[in-house]
Amino acid sequence: MTAEAMLTSPPVAVAPPQQRLPTPQMRATLRIQQRILMTVRQLLHTDGFVELLPPTIGPVTDPGSRGAKQVDIDYYGHRYKLMTSGILYKQASLLAFDKIFNIAPNVRLEPLETATTHRHLAEFHQIDVEFAGASRDDVMRVAERLISGAAAAVCEHQSADLEVLGRNPADLKAVAGGGFGRMAHRDAVAELQSLGHEQSSAAELDWVGEELLSRRHQQAFFVTDYPKGSRGFYDRESRTQPGVLRNFDLILPDGYGEVISGSEREHDYRRLIMRMRETAENPAKYRWYLDVAKEGLPASAGFGIGLERLTRYLAGHAAVWQASAFPKIPGVVSP
Repeated sequence: MTAEAMLTSPPVAVAPPQQRLPTPQMRATLRIQQRILMTVRQLLHTDGFVELLPPTIGPVTDPGSRGAKQVDIDYYGHRYKLMTSGILYKQASLLAFDKIFNIAPNVRLEPLETATTHRHLAEFHQIDVEFAGASRDDVMRVAERLISGAAAAVCEHQSADLEVLGRNPADLKAVAGGGFGRMAHRDAVAELQSLGHEQSSAAELDWVGEELLSRRHQQAFFVTDYPKGSRGFYDRESRTQPGVLRNFDLILPDGYGEVISGSEREHDYRRLIMRMRETAENPAKYRWYLDVAKEGLPASAGFGIGLERLTRYLAGHAAVWQASAFPKIPGVVSP
């Protein structure tokens, strides 16, 4: 199926929990997901990262969510948000420890058209990592170690589950072995345009473009150096290449698309104010965060891994909702 067809095909009807959860396929998927979590925690703990429990509500949340709507709640008469991402709290957490991670749910009311991408959920779980004093290359190495380590662990320990799901472990060997590729955003845009895909050079890679590139590779690869204005205010602008952000995505092979976004973080108070204004954000909304930055946020870099997306890839599922016990597909009312 082509990427364009994937984006126009209707979402598959999801069976109710009492029918899905007892199936061998669902049990196998959840055991694979458990192995991912066990492996990631072990690798991060071994590298000196401390797991913290992040908040699920706050006065503000990540503004850079590709058209997704934020969810408001009444918090004792104040308008608070459900977290779309814990990025601001990750940076603040570095005041306690230099290397932190958390695993938490995120809620994003994605545009209705994402119900047909097979890669989007309205509620998902993210493995978030933040590393004080780190460069983009530092955290890209951590990201590669986690993804390749999870793939290797699933191949080693979950072969019976992969067999239940019809997933050939040989298809995971390249990712399990590491050695991920790299491609600058400008080169990704040029390749897509050469294929006849109308990808803007000033924007993030769109969903069709991500999938087109993903299908042309048998190994995971990083896309780096997105243009300023395409991402949130917290992605650090290069000091040597004005207009270029020190960020990255990790694209899985074989059409599975993006699984990680990350960057070096902007932490300087004045620059944060400037970047907020450039991205049409009101600094007054971010008072608590800016108060922390004014007193001194550590320089850092970090990333977030979509747990269900990684599970989907390792399990070989056609759609990300198959990697969740209680999936929330955009626009589809479900338990």
